[in-house]
Amino acid sequence: MLPFHKVVENDFRDVNQLIIEQLHSNVDLVENIGNYLVEAGGKRLRPLLVLLTTNALGYDGRRHLELAAVIEFIHTATLLHDDVVDISALRRGRPTANAKWGNAPSVLVGDFLYSRAFQMMVAIGNMEIMRNLADTTNTISEGEVQQLVNARDPAVSEVAYLTVIHKKTAALFEAACETAAILCQSPAPQRAALRRYGYHLGMAFQLVDDALDYRGDAEALGKNVGDDLAEGKPTLPLIYAMAKSSGEQVELIARAIREGAVDELAAIVEIVKNSGGLRYTEDCAKREAAKAIDELSQLPDTIYSRAMVDLAKFATDRNY
Repeated sequence: MLPFHKVVENDFRDVNQLIIEQLHSNVDLVENIGNYLVEAGGKRLRPLLVLLTTNALGYDGRRHLELAAVIEFIHTATLLHDDVVDISALRRGRPTANAKWGNAPSVLVGDFLYSRAFQMMVAIGNMEIMRNLADTTNTISEGEVQQLVNARDPAVSEVAYLTVIHKKTAALFEAACETAAILCQSPAPQRAALRRYGYHLGMAFQLVDDALDYRGDAEALGKNVGDDLAEGKPTLPLIYAMAKSSGEQVELIARAIREGAVDELAAIVEIVKNSGGLRYTEDCAKREAAKAIDELSQLPDTIYSRAMVDLAKFATDRNY
C-alpha cells in the first residue's frame, strides 16, 4: 500500500468490503468476473480521490464510501469495455477478462457494473452528484469513440490527442474530486479548484502512461510494452517524434500506426527517445502535476491534503 493510501486505510477497507457486497448477483458469471477484477488490485486512484477529498474537507458521514465504490465501478466497467475494443490480453499482470471468459461476458458484466453504479447513486440520493456522473460517463464514452476514430491515423494532432485523454481519463478524476466536494457541500470556488485538481492529475497520469508504453517494463506495467502501437494509437510520444524526425523516420512511425505493426518497435522506441518525444511527454505531465498541486491551496493543510500533493508527485515519478 502506497503512503497516500495509508492515510485513509480504514475507509479503503470499508470501500473494498462494500464493493464485494455490491458485486452480488444471482448469476454466477457476474460475480466470477467481478471478483476476478477486484482481486487484480490496481492503484484504485479514483476511489482514493473521493476518500482523500472528503476527509480533507472534514466530511462526517458514510456516503463517501458509497461514492468511492460508484466511481470504482464506473472505472472498472470502462476497463472491461476497453479491453474488448482493444483486444487486450493482459492487464495488471494477469489475463484480461475478455481473454479469460470471452468478449460477450466482458461487455455484459461491464454493463452490469454501470447499472449497479447508478443504482448506488440513487441510494446516495443527491441529484447533483447523479447529474455530474451521468455527464461524466457520457463524456468518457465520447472519448473512447473518438480514440477509436483516431486509431491508425498518423495525422492526429497534439490538440486532438489531449482532447481524447481528457475525456477518456481525466474526466473521471475530475468527477471523483468534484462529486466528493458536492457531498461535502463545499463552496463553489473550492469545488471548482478540486475539479481542476482532478483534471490536471488525470492528464498527468495519462501522459505518463503513454510515455511508459515506450520506456516501461512489461512486468512492472502489468501489460505488454508497445500495446498502444499495436492498437494503432497515435499518442503524444509518437506525435512529437513525427514532428521532430526525418522523412524516413516519420514514414516508419506512420506505417506502424496505420498497420498496428510492432515489428519495428525497437527502432521506433529509439526514434521516440532521440527526438525528445519521451522527454516532451514527461515534461507535459510534470507541468500538469504542478498545476494540480497549485489548486490544493484551497484546502486546509491536513494529512489528507498533503497526501493529495504526494499523489500528484507520484503521478510523474512512477514506473508503472
